[in-house]
Amino acid sequence: QSQLVESGGGLVQPGGSLRLSCAASGFSLDYYAIGWFRQAPGKEREGVSCISSRDESPYYADSVKGRFTMSRDNAKNTVYLQMNSLKPKDTAVYYCAARMGYCSNYVSAFGSWGQGTQVTVSS
Repeated sequence: QSQLVESGGGLVQPGGSLRLSCAASGFSLDYYAIGWFRQAPGKEREGVSCISSRDESPYYADSVKGRFTMSRDNAKNTVYLQMNSLKPKDTAVYYCAARMGYCSNYVSAFGSWGQGTQVTVSS
């Protein structure tokens, strides 16, 4: 059974850091683009970052550029999102998602989703 499992969320103070992991099982991430998305209460799901199957430089939403870094380790079949200088507005459930080949700006373009991990930034 193919699945994505996120981990690493939690409660952190403003200015703090977290590293999210997205582990794939049942399929290889080698041929997939992986996106990180987030959804805050009452808001639509939005793209945060994405890395294509060709391991090109990741894309980042303007709101996280310079603070978040996405990376992938195909040997571990895992993708990471390092989040630094966290702000209260980063509070959301974070999801990873997969699609074949290239990244997309559209949430609906990603067919495989993890269950999400909660990130709360608060003092």
